Amino acid sequence: MEKNIEVSLLFDFYGELLKPSGKRAVDLYYNEDLSLAEVADEMGITRQGVRDSIKRSEQQLFEFEEKLGLFKQFSKLEQGLDEISALALEIKELSQDTQITELADVIIEKSGSLKD
Repeated sequence: MEKNIEVSLLFDFYGELLKPSGKRAVDLYYNEDLSLAEVADEMGITRQGVRDSIKRSEQQLFEFEEKLGLFKQFSKLEQGLDEISALALEIKELSQDTQITELADVIIEKSGSLKD
């Protein structure tokens, strides 16, 4: 996974655990797609200060994931729900029994709603 995407996803899970200045710098840089200079202007600090804050916050996000594993667990659950939906769709397409196809529809709907 590309680092920028990974940092953004980890930020979604752990951003509230960062110091406010680090949280703001990461949000502006990764989510708002501002340059280091633009973030520095926005925050009223130097470009180097922004870079240091972002690097420190990135390191913390990766440490949070290493210790807590919430993103990894979320990804596994999402993949499992996709597999359950695909299997239920296959059952629905292969079955001639209306009760089975209705149950497959319920499974597909439920697994989809759990992903939202």
